[in-house]
Amino acid sequence: MADVSVGRRTDSATRVIAASPQAIYQAFLDPEAWVKWLPPEGMTGHIYEFEPRAGGAYRMALTYSKGDQSTRGKTSEDTDVVEGRFLELARDEQVVHLVMFKSDDPVFAGEMKMRWSVSPVPGGTKVTITCENVPEGIRQEDHDAGLQSTLKNLAIFVE
Repeated sequence: MADVSVGRRTDSATRVIAASPQAIYQAFLDPEAWVKWLPPEGMTGHIYEFEPRAGGAYRMALTYSKGDQSTRGKTSEDTDVVEGRFLELARDEQVVHLVMFKSDDPVFAGEMKMRWSVSPVPGGTKVTITCENVPEGIRQEDHDAGLQSTLKNLAIFVE
């Protein structure tokens, strides 16, 4: 889903995960969990800083798998470094954070707000990621695939 009416788009993805909202929310608060489920397929993560509280910061690197010549990093040849700030943490309901992309290329640089909403449904928990102000250099097809991959990883991690 995209909204390009204001120049930068909003992307979102949803998945029902067979786990409780509490289990999913806890996966957002643990840096060791983040590096296991947050990086999309073909990437690995490394956390440098992680303070899961309103106003708290995080800094991480997402590195593309060696040998994947089709994808290039935005910060270096094979890495995306992102810094973020947690804006809101509503226990077992929602995590909102601001992601700041570091890149010399302005089409990849900038701030994107990510809202992770969690709500109980029959059979598990509905998890929705909404990304506002997506940098224009991130192709929608790639971002959609990455969001779906992250949701799949989260499901595998908590189920």
